[in-house]
Formats: sequence, C-alpha cells, structure tokens
Amino acid sequence: MKRTLIKRILPKQVVLKRVLAEAAVLAVLFSSSTLHAAEKQYEPGRILTVEKKFHTRVLYYLVNTPVTQDDPYYELSLQLGTVQYLAEYTPRHAADELPDGWTDDTEVQMKVTDKRHVSVRRAGGMDLQLLIVKRMPGTAPSAAPKPPSVPN
Repeated sequence: MKRTLIKRILPKQVVLKRVLAEAAVLAVLFSSSTLHAAEKQYEPGRILTVEKKFHTRVLYYLVNTPVTQDDPYYELSLQLGTVQYLAEYTPRHAADELPDGWTDDTEVQMKVTDKRHVSVRRAGGMDLQLLIVKRMPGTAPSAAPKPPSVPN
C-alpha cells in the first residue's frame, strides 16, 4: 500500500517542481526586459543657481566648548520641464569643486533617477548624482529672452 502511494505522489511532485522552475525562469526573463525598457533617459534641463555652503558639525567638546568643523557642500537649483528642484552635492574631499562650467544659467542633461536623486550630465560628459532636497513648481522654460520694447 505504501509503495503504490509513493509512486503516485512522486511524479506529481516532480512535475510541479519543473513547472515552478520554468515559471521562475520566465518571470526573471520578463522582469529584466521590462526593467531595461523602463530606464529613464536624459532630458535637457538647466542649472538655475549654484551656491557653496557649509554644514557645521561638532567634532568633540573641550570642557564645555564644542570644537566644530565646516563641511562644504553645493546647493543647486535645477529646472527640468516645469518642475524646479533644489538639490545638494557633497564633494568627497573639502578641496573638491564642481566641474568647470557648472555655473548659473547653464544647459545640462539630467534625469530624475528616483524620488531622492537626480543625475546631471554636462556637455563634457561629467556625470554627478545629486540629492533632491525639495521640489517646486517652476515656470515654463523660455526659448530666448524677449528684447526690451522701445516706447514710441
């Protein structure tokens, strides 16, 4: 009795395992192709303002007096379409600077990689990952400034 029961159940388990394995392989193949196709592309954007600022942190206390250090960071205001982003870039070393040409009112290529990061690429190919601090509605980007009108 036991032998016939084992023979009847065993083939169903093998078939079930094989079907699950094939389903897992298909799921992996489908999800990887979908994720690759959904990758965001760089879009034209603009650096509106760049400011160098400092975070002050306490290193230690000497008696009751804090000994502090100023860590530099850059605060950038970016515009992508009709959305304006306030982002921060913290250099690895205090002496590091932003790439040349990353100044106010500069055209760049950028993409929002997730809710907290934006990737910015300058024409020279330098690519930086910035931390998004704030999102704000911006104005529609203008193609060219209008010349001042002359009164008659």
